[in-house]
Amino acid sequence: MNLILTEAAEKFIRRMLRFSGGTGGFRMVVSSGGCSGLSATFDVEAAPQVGDVVVERGDYKLFLPQASADLLNGITIDFRDSMASTGFVFIDPNPSSCKCSGDGAPAKPALAQLGEF
Repeated sequence: MNLILTEAAEKFIRRMLRFSGGTGGFRMVVSSGGCSGLSATFDVEAAPQVGDVVVERGDYKLFLPQASADLLNGITIDFRDSMASTGFVFIDPNPSSCKCSGDGAPAKPALAQLGEF
């Protein structure tokens, strides 16, 4: 799987795992948001669910449903924390044109909303 995580994204994932006891993995469920890009929910879980793709990244694991893994192939995941917004940002190096707005502009990077912990 071709997935890039920035240092900021990895730092956030490691922090979430540490705050949750340091065991298990980081589960991310990603869905296509049409012209708005990708959206995601995430949580720390003790084990992957049936059918999850497990991506090992040195000292942590990502648990991704197969459909999410397919959407994330070739994507860079960043994490941004600012006064204006906080969350994961999905950056596609080859964005497709947005067909629903009619303007043909590529979709902007999507920001995943922080869920409850």
